[in-house]
Amino acid sequence: MIRWRDPRVPLTAAAAASAVAFAAALGVRGPGLLTGAVAGGLAALIAAGSLLYASVKSAANRPAALGARWMSGGAVIWAAGVALRPFAESFLVSFADLFMLLGTVVTAGGALIAADRKFPARVVLRHVTDAYLCAASLFLIGWVAALRHVYDDAADPAAFTLVMLPPMIALLVTCAVVPSVLTSRASSWPLALAGVGVLATTTVAGLAAGVARLDGGDPQIWAVMLAPVAFLLMAAVPWGPDPGTAGRSAVGGVVALVPLGLVAVAACTLLAHLVGGGAERPVTGVVVVAVSVVLLLLVRLFFVSATNMRLRGLVKLGERQLRELAQSTGDVVFLCDYEGVVSEIDAGVEVTYGYRPQDVVGGSIFDYIHPEDVPGIQVALRAMHLDEDNTAPGACLIACRVRAADGTWRPTESVATRHVGGDELLLVTTRDVSDEEALRNQVAHLTFHDGVTGLPNRAYFEERTREVLSGRTSGPGANVAVIFLDLDGFTSVNDSVGHASGDYLLGQAARRLRGAVRADDTLARWGGDEFAVLVETGGEAQVAVDLAERLVRAVSQEPFRVADRDVALTASVGVAFTEDDMPAGDLIRNADVAMARSKELGGRRVEVFAAQMHADVVRRLELAADLQRALIEQQFAIEYQPIVDLATSRVTAVEALVRWWRGSVFVPPEQFLGPAEDTGLIVPLGEWILREACREVAAWRASSWDIGLSLNLSARQITAPRFVETVEEALTESGLPASALTLEVIEEMLVEDAEETIKRLSELRALGVRLAIDDFGTGYASLAFLRQLPVDMIKIDPSFVSGLGKDDTLTLLTRTIVRLGHDLGLIVVAEGIERPEQLDLLKRMGCTKGQGFLVARPMAARGVDSLMRTSLTV
Repeated sequence: MIRWRDPRVPLTAAAAASAVAFAAALGVRGPGLLTGAVAGGLAALIAAGSLLYASVKSAANRPAALGARWMSGGAVIWAAGVALRPFAESFLVSFADLFMLLGTVVTAGGALIAADRKFPARVVLRHVTDAYLCAASLFLIGWVAALRHVYDDAADPAAFTLVMLPPMIALLVTCAVVPSVLTSRASSWPLALAGVGVLATTTVAGLAAGVARLDGGDPQIWAVMLAPVAFLLMAAVPWGPDPGTAGRSAVGGVVALVPLGLVAVAACTLLAHLVGGGAERPVTGVVVVAVSVVLLLLVRLFFVSATNMRLRGLVKLGERQLRELAQSTGDVVFLCDYEGVVSEIDAGVEVTYGYRPQDVVGGSIFDYIHPEDVPGIQVALRAMHLDEDNTAPGACLIACRVRAADGTWRPTESVATRHVGGDELLLVTTRDVSDEEALRNQVAHLTFHDGVTGLPNRAYFEERTREVLSGRTSGPGANVAVIFLDLDGFTSVNDSVGHASGDYLLGQAARRLRGAVRADDTLARWGGDEFAVLVETGGEAQVAVDLAERLVRAVSQEPFRVADRDVALTASVGVAFTEDDMPAGDLIRNADVAMARSKELGGRRVEVFAAQMHADVVRRLELAADLQRALIEQQFAIEYQPIVDLATSRVTAVEALVRWWRGSVFVPPEQFLGPAEDTGLIVPLGEWILREACREVAAWRASSWDIGLSLNLSARQITAPRFVETVEEALTESGLPASALTLEVIEEMLVEDAEETIKRLSELRALGVRLAIDDFGTGYASLAFLRQLPVDMIKIDPSFVSGLGKDDTLTLLTRTIVRLGHDLGLIVVAEGIERPEQLDLLKRMGCTKGQGFLVARPMAARGVDSLMRTSLTV
């Protein structure tokens, strides 16, 4: 180290020297400044303790905790330098100065950590060069202002350099830290800012102390007290409120301009100094610093220019790629001003719209846009042009119709953006969306139209009905009606010729119905084989009724030609009229109820809705719910009607009949069997009847009574899954022989779904179960099915028996049926015998068995037990 002492200070004053030795830690020479030196060391230690405690308290915030520990260490090292200064006061630059410089560097590191900023290598390099520019500029300004006089007085360049080097290094470190701290948005930003304050004050204090050493005097008291104040403020920061990060969003731009500003000030200062005659003694160090600043600025300028050129190249490349991309996707890209005048357009306009580019350039885009779309586009472009503050969106989406060269209007979608190459130009990308529009229209059509018939579908009809009802005026002249039509027997068409042919038939029916309705009526396919018509009657209800009858005639006037065969169909039609404030859903429901009523009455007719129909439907729904509850609560019972041998009056079999007692009220079978069949509850109900009746009859047969059991089957029962297995299980569980069970079906069941029905009945016949045709003579295909199905018994319908002795025709028909049964080897049973003369005629005809009120009424199982114990005849 270089030893240096002030020749103006006498060495014999030992006491005075000892008093001021500690004060020399801050570069002070007078005993009056001892307090400032002591205060600086104590303030640094207080700050170190406060920051260390704060780092433990805020351990969860890693940047704050780590930065506080570093800054605490820096304060301790700086205080150690202050404490060591008395032992090296005679050195020009001592190890105490190095301690203080090291403390400054460690504090700067802590401030950077607390700022929590991470930069790539290129940004770090820029920050370092900016810090050098700032430090060099401040040095040059200081040189002109004061340091050159100190240099001249010292007359020792080496001494000047060594004294000023530590504070200049501290200045460089401070300038390097300041930008990162000021632009930080970390929660520990106040701590980092306090660290910057300590760096700045200790740097200023060091510069003042260095100048005082070289000048042979004492630094100013304000310079001595800066460091203690800064350390105390840093000690208080961890205990203050968090000021947040508001207001620091624009700091980065200002900080970036500071190096250039300082360089400009330094250049002006040097220029003024040189002009004023300050170049008599050029100093090598100052010249080196000035030249290095110029060279560094040139290097920075070179890199900025290179970066600018690279960015310009990227912009041009992006524009070229954008054009190529637009051309590859079929888009048309052009430049125009805010008045719509085209200045440039790509060649895609000829491919897409048929115009040559040179014919379009110079013209207005509004010459090609549909007149109805022009005003809206002009407003959008005007809004973008008048937006001086760029508060409006930088892009505008435009949908319009463009006239192609062939005169057609093409739907297009365009995006207009401000062109980066000119403030008065727009970059517009236009796409022809004709295919997308056609696809949307097709999707919309499929959404609201039926794919089989091409008619509007259910969703469209419901929406149209709501629209008409909401827009109609009240009064008798604004009546609206809905007609529902169902094709009778269409299910058999699908079963016989297939669903594809069924769809073809529906298409034919739709064309016939479309020809029957008026142009203003809305015809739709409701679903399946049902169609709906919305009619505005104009107050004449007969208009809707007449239309409904035309629809019936249109369907049934001639057969449909399907799969090389003629198919004759009829239609069941229901009509409902709207009432005041009636919802569309209720009107449609009423028409559906009227159609169902028409179908129940045999079809090929028109039924107009009446309130009673809806009440009947509600009752049927309630009855269905009661039926389900009755099954659970076992409200059903079985009665047995004996079947007797007419010659001997001996009971040979019983027919099981279901009875329903809803509480104390008897519900006739004709009221609940239909709903049970419609809802499917007939299947579990029939299984219960089968198992219970088989058990009872098996018990009677176990008592040595050779008696059989007859049960009626419904269509739902026969087609139910595992029906044959259910019959087999009931026979096995009860022990009843299969030959003792006779299952009865009506002729209509053999006609509807004939193939499946005959298959199931044949499987039952294979088990040994007997089969009977109930109500024989009322169908129209009896003889044909007698040949296909191995039947054991036919039961003459009561309508024939009731006419015996009164109607010669019925008597003849009954005799014919009995003779036919005998000829075929079948058992003939007459049903509904209620008068003695009927019984006598049947005996003379040779009818073997019969049942009816005259022979025996239905009775409970207890009655059959009593009959078995008393007599086997009735």
